[in-house]
Amino acid sequence: MTDVATSRQQDPEGVFVDRLISAGLVSRSDIERVTQMRTSQVEPLSWPTLLVRLGLVSERDMATALAEYLHEPLVSAAILSERCDPAPGLSERFMREHQVLPLQIENGCLPLAMSDPLNPFVINAVAMARDLPVQPRLALGSEMMPVLDQLFGEGQSQMGDILADVSPAEEQEESLEELLDMASGAPVIRLVNLIIQRAVAARASDIHIEPFENQLKVRYRIDGVLQDSEAPPVQLSPAVISRVKIMARLNIAERRLPQDGRIEMRVQGKDLDMRVSTVPTMHGESVVLRLLNRESISFDFESLGFTEDCRRQLDELLAIPNGMILVTGPTGSGKTTTLYTALHQLNTHERKLITVEDPVEYQLEGINQIQVQSSIGLSFANALRSIVRQDPDVIMVGETRDLETARICVQSALTGHLVLSTLHTNDAVSSITRLLEMGVEDYLLTSTLNAVLAQRLVRKLCPHCREAHDARPELERDMELARFAPAGRPVQLWRAAGCEHCQGTGYYGRLVIHELLQMNDEIRRLALDHADAGRMQAAARAAGMRSMYEDGCMKAVQGLTNLEEVIRVTQE
Repeated sequence: MTDVATSRQQDPEGVFVDRLISAGLVSRSDIERVTQMRTSQVEPLSWPTLLVRLGLVSERDMATALAEYLHEPLVSAAILSERCDPAPGLSERFMREHQVLPLQIENGCLPLAMSDPLNPFVINAVAMARDLPVQPRLALGSEMMPVLDQLFGEGQSQMGDILADVSPAEEQEESLEELLDMASGAPVIRLVNLIIQRAVAARASDIHIEPFENQLKVRYRIDGVLQDSEAPPVQLSPAVISRVKIMARLNIAERRLPQDGRIEMRVQGKDLDMRVSTVPTMHGESVVLRLLNRESISFDFESLGFTEDCRRQLDELLAIPNGMILVTGPTGSGKTTTLYTALHQLNTHERKLITVEDPVEYQLEGINQIQVQSSIGLSFANALRSIVRQDPDVIMVGETRDLETARICVQSALTGHLVLSTLHTNDAVSSITRLLEMGVEDYLLTSTLNAVLAQRLVRKLCPHCREAHDARPELERDMELARFAPAGRPVQLWRAAGCEHCQGTGYYGRLVIHELLQMNDEIRRLALDHADAGRMQAAARAAGMRSMYEDGCMKAVQGLTNLEEVIRVTQE
């Protein structure tokens, strides 16, 4: 313990950086590159501040690492608001620039909330200004800024600081060459980086950049729901959109046709893939960035929200060496993630797996993944014809869009391959009628289709602030909720409350609600007779299938979500 204390006193930052490297938050090569840049600075920033500002480590990851290193708890936003005491001696500019906030004096010492307690310059400067011994306390800089805004009035935001560097001349759309220069200029680069960084910090899955006549809107999709965010002025729309197109290697001169691209970058210490889509609108190009965080995705059925009985049934289905398994649902319902999870489970050295996708969302080790390119004639159907000759054991088709693709999937399943694919239908039974309506022969479909999994995503209640309440008797009766509650106990439901952890929304993350239709003799007979979906649904329910709505009600009673979410996504 003495050696550790001595080493901290001699080089506390060096010891902390070594711990960051051993924890895998940064690489040694990152540190070497940053060291060269840091030594060139007249007044070098401290390591924690520099690594966060460069985006190599996220603010929260850095705070967690500092808390473990210093054995100090993180000061909550509530305490910052209640106990702040910025008495004379410290300017607003100093506190904002160094992300510090004095708290109420305790026993003759000044507790100082800091995003970087390893910075001796700031500690000594505050001690001299206030003529008091300073006790550093760890806090998030992003949680201190709103408190400073309340104390000093609405100060200029981080985006406002960047916009202050934009000259009035830059706010006009000029020629293509001038637009390219502007999009490559420092303020616009910082603006776009800030938009992306805020999206990552907010756990957003999509960024929507939408130009209108009098404003540029930036919205984040968080847990499946769009939320407005601070946006640059409308005059900067062409420059901001052009910057995104440059990052995605798109043609910035083409503004009349839709374009698709991809951006790979490191944001807040995390490798991030972004799918970029642009479409022309009345007032410019609308841009959507789909954020694919390789580190946050979990290819595990349990963590996705699948119940134990459904996981067991899926394991049995995936063990069958041939046949077809379909995952169905609307866009954004997590179908591809479910298929990737199945592939992850099937990916062993004894099997060869090939996928055909449009686009390839996540790159999986040990799996041959093919990107569809319609411009050169590489469609789903054409790719499938070729990969069957590659002797795969498992084939994953990103989407069954047409009759030709469906027929090749069925033929592949007939010839001894396990085929996984997606389809756009509202429920599991509708997938059978959709394929029959496409023109797939009924006798081939019933011979190859093993199961259909229909799913939706609902928002999970924040475990830190959810509130339980007794279900109203009429609600309990009408929705038959008693069958999902423990025997002899009253039915409890849960509501979203809102806290710091979930940013006041009451929700944190999403989970799957699902229904799994397994083919049996009765359903096959009905399919051969081209029976309507209602009769097949009744046969599936008689065989034990639980509907998505019932699965959602069960998870609402368990406190994982609430009935409002279940009704919102199932619309029943």
